[in-house]
Amino acid sequence: MKVAYFDCFAGASGDMILGSLLDAGLEVERLKEELGKLHLTHYDLGAKKVAKKGMGGTQAVVTVDEDYHSHHHHHLQHIKEIIEKSDLERPIKEKGLEIFTRLAEAEAKIHRTTIERVHFHEVGAMDAIIDVMGAVAGFAALGIEKVYCSPLHVGTGTVKCAHGTLPVPAPATIELIRGKPIYSTGVKGELLTPTGAAILTTLSSGFGPMPAMIVERIGYGAGTSELAIPNLLRVVIGEARDELEGYHTERVAVVEATIDEMDPQTSAHLTQKILDIGALDVFLATLQKKKNRVRTLLTAICVPEMVREISGFLLEETTANGVRWRVDNRIKPRF
Repeated sequence: MKVAYFDCFAGASGDMILGSLLDAGLEVERLKEELGKLHLTHYDLGAKKVAKKGMGGTQAVVTVDEDYHSHHHHHLQHIKEIIEKSDLERPIKEKGLEIFTRLAEAEAKIHRTTIERVHFHEVGAMDAIIDVMGAVAGFAALGIEKVYCSPLHVGTGTVKCAHGTLPVPAPATIELIRGKPIYSTGVKGELLTPTGAAILTTLSSGFGPMPAMIVERIGYGAGTSELAIPNLLRVVIGEARDELEGYHTERVAVVEATIDEMDPQTSAHLTQKILDIGALDVFLATLQKKKNRVRTLLTAICVPEMVREISGFLLEETTANGVRWRVDNRIKPRF
C-alpha cells in the first residue's frame, strides 16, 4: 500500500499541500487536467521553485481573476454543485465534499448558524476550491491510498482575515483540529490555515510518528510567508512496510496515570468505565516507589481522538496527579 506522511514542522496550508505533491513528482499538467474536470474558469495554476531559509521547495501558484470571482461567492450548496457536476471520479468527489462540509461545520459553529447559511470567505474562495480538489486529485494521481500526519505546528500571534484580526490558531482552524495533537514553539504567524487543517484532519488516518515504509519520493511545499523557520511542508511517500508483510498498522494513543490506594473492587470498576468511554484496551500494573510505597500504573490504549475524554476522566475520578500520553504505532493481523 502506498502511503504519504506529512511532516508539518512549519504547519500546513492548502497551497503548501499542493506544492509538496508537485515537488514530489506530481506533474503540473496532470494536475491541471484533473482540475479541468471541475469546469471552472478565470484562474490559472502554476509552480515555481523557491528557497526558504536555504531549503528548496515548490510553491503552488494559483492565480485567480478577482474581478470575475468577486461576483461568485459560495455557500456550501454552491460548492457541492460544482463538485457534483464535475467529471472527477466519485471517490475524489466524495472526499472533496467531506472536506468542505467539515469546513462549513466549523464556520457554522463559530458564527452560531447552520452549515447551509455559512458564507465562505477565505475557505470558499476559488483558490481554496483548487487547493482542496487539487490535493485530493493529486493523492489519487500519485497512487496514494492512505495519509498520515505529524502533530500539527500551529504558530502563535494573530492573523488578519475577512472577519478582522483573529487569534492564531484561527477559530475555524482550532475547531477542525479538535482531538488532534498540536503544538506551538512561539513562531509568529498563522502556520496552520483552515484549508490545510481541513484537508489533513479529514484525510489523515493518524497523527504521530512516521509509519514504517520504504521511502520512494520526498517533496517540500512552500508557503508564501517568510518565517523564523523554513516555511515548508514536507511529504514523504512510500510503500508501507507493514502492509507488505501482511499486517495492518494503525495509530493509537497510550494514556498512562499513576494512581494511589486502589483496591481490586475499585480497579475493576475503573477499568470497565474507561472501556465504556471507548478505550480499546486497559491494563494495570503494580509499582513499588520510594519508601516501599505501592502504586498502580493504569494504561489505556485508545484512538488519539479519545485522549482528552479519558484523561479528563482519570483526573476527575482518581487520585492521579497527572496524565501522560503519547502516540504509538500498532500492528495487528488483517482480518
